[in-house]
Parts: sequence; C-alpha cells; structure tokens
Amino acid sequence: METDIKTSLTALLDAIRRSDGPAISLEMGRLDEMLVVRRDRLHPQLAHFLERRSYAKAHLFLGGESDIPVGSCGGRP
Repeated sequence: METDIKTSLTALLDAIRRSDGPAISLEMGRLDEMLVVRRDRLHPQLAHFLERRSYAKAHLFLGGESDIPVGSCGGRP
C-alpha cells in the first residue's frame, strides 16, 4: 500500500519538475483515490499530508525522514 503511494508520489514530483500537466493530473487523481480507499490503513500523519496535498512532505515521510518541515497547520512541536 505505502509502496504504491510512494511510487505515485515519485511520479508526481517528477511530472511537476517536467511541467507535465497531464501526468500531474493523473498522479494527483491516483493519490486522491488511494487516500479515499485506504485512509483507515494509513499512518495518520501520511493521511494528513495526502489530504492537504503536501506531496513533498508525504514523500519525505515515506522515505523515513524524521525532520519534516512544519507547515501552516502547526506540524510537529
């Protein structure tokens, strides 16, 4: 499950770097669908990042980063 999300996040971030609108739209749709279908099985912080479309933070989270920047919602203390 998290592998699928990470794969989609990687593809999305790559599409953003390439300014590939159709690919961005496709991957955002996939991520939205995975969030709806799998929300109850996701770590709450990962669900939060996906819900807020904080895709770079979600990617960092899945990569095992522990120092994810605090956003406007307050994040970690």
